[in-house]
Amino acid sequence: MLGRVLNTHQHWLGRQLADLGYVVSRQVAVPDAATDIVAAVREALSRADLVVTTGGLGPTSSDLTRDALARFLGKRLNEDPAVVAHITLFFEVRKRAMPERTRVQALVPEGATVLHNAHGTAPGLAMELRPNPFRAGGAASWLIMLPGPPRELRPMFSDSVAPLLRRVLPLKDVFVCRTLRTTGIGESMAEEKVGRELQAMVPLGLEPGYCARPGQVDVRLAARGPRAEELVRQAESVVRARLGSFIYGENEEELETTIVKLLTERKQTLGLAESCTGGCIAHRLTNVPGASKVLLAGLVTYGNEAKLKLLGVRPETLAQHGAVSEAVARQMADGARGVTGADYALSVTGIAGPGGGTAAKPVGTVFIGLAGPFETKVEANFNPWDRETFKQVTTQQAMDLLRRSLA
Repeated sequence: MLGRVLNTHQHWLGRQLADLGYVVSRQVAVPDAATDIVAAVREALSRADLVVTTGGLGPTSSDLTRDALARFLGKRLNEDPAVVAHITLFFEVRKRAMPERTRVQALVPEGATVLHNAHGTAPGLAMELRPNPFRAGGAASWLIMLPGPPRELRPMFSDSVAPLLRRVLPLKDVFVCRTLRTTGIGESMAEEKVGRELQAMVPLGLEPGYCARPGQVDVRLAARGPRAEELVRQAESVVRARLGSFIYGENEEELETTIVKLLTERKQTLGLAESCTGGCIAHRLTNVPGASKVLLAGLVTYGNEAKLKLLGVRPETLAQHGAVSEAVARQMADGARGVTGADYALSVTGIAGPGGGTAAKPVGTVFIGLAGPFETKVEANFNPWDRETFKQVTTQQAMDLLRRSLA
């Protein structure tokens, strides 16, 4: 509420529910105050089939959701032995003393279903209100309480909540949703290429959508009813025909996952020489299980001395062209391939800003090199954004340069 913590749940949960076919009608943020939590949930229960809360299930004095909602609903809290055992094991495995206060997380409202937390100590809770005294006619509603940390909430939703919803709130119509993920093309250009044909399918029931984020655009295709699968399949054919090589994956697949998969299939390896991205490519790749089979090494050669000593960039090249140049990017890529012995090597050198730019090389200038079993390629790009966005977009461009060479 103070703006110091980004509410990533709003985006992530909204997308997950939408992709499952459940329409999100409202999202509300309230402070850690019992009266505000209860008021928001009471209002939501008065009109919704499903109410999801996040946060407030932990052991601290500010974790009020479980206790406040149990009192509000008139449900007694009982300690669940299985949850106590899970919390105890959680601390034992980590060889840490278990604070007594953590046992409060094992208190479960009577009638609630416990949602296992594989990545933390606070379980999620699911409760059916049948009848629902806050809704006209007493129509039933489900209340689901999830822990706040994303690393706990996300797998809990995917592993426990999504299957529960399919079982207890089945959709009346068949719902099909597919997302094609693209990179290297802007949102407006993507829609210009596919929009007219997709809009012609809207009267038939297609629900197209576009979502842009730094370095990529998602094209979402959804439909309901008996012809949903056929309609989405036809729309997908249109998008693939028009966007072709810009498409790198489907649904939740990230570009780094595609890269690891392609290199693994080809039994080939990769080395990295990063300057302005500071190891961001290596970070993204190593988030993918199995990356150790393909990524041999990543060198963060941020300073010129490192470029000279570790990559063999020639002093005269730096003196003549500067660190941010096509020539240096080329030698960085060649050097990284030679040092690591990899089949391919990516290099990046640029000006992230806000200072350091010149008229000839303004802030946002970046050169990306790719060495492999071919003449080394260098691509020049201009990414005039804040440092974080600059790094995100630049790493996307670098991996896409490799993807296109592997495809």
